[in-house]
Amino acid sequence: MRMTRGWQKLACIFFCIALCAGPVMANAPQKGSVTKLPIPRYVSLKASEGNVRRGPSLTHRIDWILKLRNMPLQVVAEHGHWRKVLDFEGAGGWIHYSLLSGGRTVMIVQDYVDLRNQPADESLVTARLERNVLAQLLSCKPNWCRLSSAGYKGWAPKTALWGVTKTEAFD
Repeated sequence: MRMTRGWQKLACIFFCIALCAGPVMANAPQKGSVTKLPIPRYVSLKASEGNVRRGPSLTHRIDWILKLRNMPLQVVAEHGHWRKVLDFEGAGGWIHYSLLSGGRTVMIVQDYVDLRNQPADESLVTARLERNVLAQLLSCKPNWCRLSSAGYKGWAPKTALWGVTKTEAFD
């Protein structure tokens, strides 16, 4: 079967669209099927205790129990009222959405990190936070985040934190 010139042009257009759209679609941020929010994203544990289950329902076995209020968690999937989360060690499971908050916290993942007056290595140190300390995330620049913990505020390098992406920036 022979294509007419019009059909050849149309086929060429569709081929070009598919070729161009492929990489764009591959780089597009993934959205949650329920909330339409970005996946992955960071949240925090709203409750002082939360069951993490093997699957997205109350009938699934509890694998572990979170007992650290404000602990940062990474949402990697959604199913109904359930969110699949990972903690800073990479352990994961399903937790009911009502136990999560959009309020952002981070965990210090280095032995210690100095909070600084400004987002610069030469800036005055206002406090020192140790490994596994939780801090409220106030804002972020490309390489630094402003934190609040135990009444202290200051800037810390992103490399010392778990609960924020490398490219995230907000006020």
